[in-house]
Amino acid sequence: MDELPLEQVRTLLAVVDEGTFDAAATALHVTPSAVSQRVKALEQRTGRVLLMRTKPVRPTESGEVVIRFARQLARLERDARVELGMGMADGLGPVRLPIAVNADSLATWFLPALTRVPQDPPVCFELYREDEGHTTALLREGQVMAAVTSSPDPVAGCTVRALGLARYLPVASPDFVARHLTGPRARDLREAPVIVFDRRDELQDGYVRALTGGVAGAAVARHQVPTSEGFRDAVAAGLGWGLVPEPQALPLLETGALVPLEPAPPLDVPLYWQQWKLDSPALATVAGVVAQAAMEALLPPDVLPGRRTVAIGRSRLGPGGPA
Repeated sequence: MDELPLEQVRTLLAVVDEGTFDAAATALHVTPSAVSQRVKALEQRTGRVLLMRTKPVRPTESGEVVIRFARQLARLERDARVELGMGMADGLGPVRLPIAVNADSLATWFLPALTRVPQDPPVCFELYREDEGHTTALLREGQVMAAVTSSPDPVAGCTVRALGLARYLPVASPDFVARHLTGPRARDLREAPVIVFDRRDELQDGYVRALTGGVAGAAVARHQVPTSEGFRDAVAAGLGWGLVPEPQALPLLETGALVPLEPAPPLDVPLYWQQWKLDSPALATVAGVVAQAAMEALLPPDVLPGRRTVAIGRSRLGPGGPA
């Protein structure tokens, strides 16, 4: 394939971002006809259909590849301008890094990690809370440059490094245990009310299946609480049992507001850092800071726990959109 004309690539990105050819023309200060001609020329050059002409338009799988390239190019240009001292002068501002991260990491170790990132040149973060499937989609589409994910499989054009194991503790309030969990624990967890993050949260269901070796998950009676802190508070209030991140659970276990569901073991969820393959100093710095913070906050991937644990390959992840 011949080289991709940058004007055509940027036009395709504008159409996807603006949603229509007319809106892209306004943003680019050209005619809608010029936008259409550029997109058609790019499709002819690549030999692929790049856009689905819906409202709003959507990139095809091939279009996503070009869009990702366009966003990477824009990020590299921004980094170069900042390093050259041009960013602040012409209004582009600091380097901006969009990152997708699961809600429990946001509520525990990830935000403190970002405070360690040097601010010379200045870096601003655009955080997205997303579930595993949508996180990888954001990487494929180029919406984010990096993600904390529970998937070890690299998105095309991305690198992967293991961060560590996030430990979750099965807990409930003392009153809830007295009301619902007085018999054999594995059986009770299939029947007792449970807290879930949202409709896509399979953490508790997978945990119960792993404990019982069956196909049935947690109880049908479930409360949806779509914030990490709210999830913990709902469990402490006695609405149901749930898997709470260890850093959030330990203070309440110490006060007696929560009790462990013995002999049910903790759950360890592997977390990974995926990022674009870019020679971006800002992205490389953030990746190093995040990896160091994860090393301090999470269990090492090869930890040998002193008691039995359950390991399933999903983390509880939050709803989409900028945080």
